[in-house]
Amino acid sequence: MSNQQQNNVIITSAKRKMASARCYIYPGKGRVFVNNVPVEIIPIEVVKLKIMEPLLLAGDGIFSKIDAKIYTEGGGLMGQADAARMALARAIIKFTGSKEVEEIYKAYDRSMLAGDPRQTESEKWMRYSARRWRQKSYR
Repeated sequence: MSNQQQNNVIITSAKRKMASARCYIYPGKGRVFVNNVPVEIIPIEVVKLKIMEPLLLAGDGIFSKIDAKIYTEGGGLMGQADAARMALARAIIKFTGSKEVEEIYKAYDRSMLAGDPRQTESEKWMRYSARRWRQKSYR
């Protein structure tokens, strides 16, 4: 990698539930890799489309000029897909510096940039789960 390209690398991260993703964007030909696998080869169509959403919304003019490498870990399949999507959207905005793209993302789905603050509730003492209590049989 030349010195000029090294300066143009944008690194972003995102989290969704227990999943986290890091996205590296640099000038290229429109290739996207998720955990070193081309996004076109991902067998689950819903996951593939979710990850590609930011690129499709940004348009072919931006899509064809960048390469992206996304690394995900933790959580489940859809949580990782959501985290990857968010990291990619943030990276595209940082890379282009375009307010128009940011407005398109916000209008389409705010969680593409902002994230979701919901977390699982912790299990309480003497209970089976966060809310469920033991049944009583004497009433």
